[in-house]
Amino acid sequence: MAAYVIFDVDIRDPKQYQEFMSGVKPALEAAGAKYLARGGAHKVYEGDWQPRRIVLLEFPSVAAWESFYNGATYQGLKRVRDACSSARLVSVEGLVITEATPNRRDGPGNPIPTQS
Repeated sequence: MAAYVIFDVDIRDPKQYQEFMSGVKPALEAAGAKYLARGGAHKVYEGDWQPRRIVLLEFPSVAAWESFYNGATYQGLKRVRDACSSARLVSVEGLVITEATPNRRDGPGNPIPTQS
């Protein structure tokens, strides 16, 4: 089941951040991840969240994401990222949609409520 990772990044040093990006892109590709959104226009509809730069990634699984995040390659790159930016990030497990249940939108930890 896919995992999606949302980064909200505040870049303080664009030049150094580009160094991070040049290293992280091939590392993400090697981990089987792909960009779904990267720094595009965004709009807040509710709440007091003020995101800076949004990056949305898809990984093959939560395990693949955690292996990438905790691995030596990313942890080394993260030190570069932390020196030139600050980030908030969250991961969420994707859904399993089958032909038998195309409209079912519940996940393992989020079942659809039933009426009693």
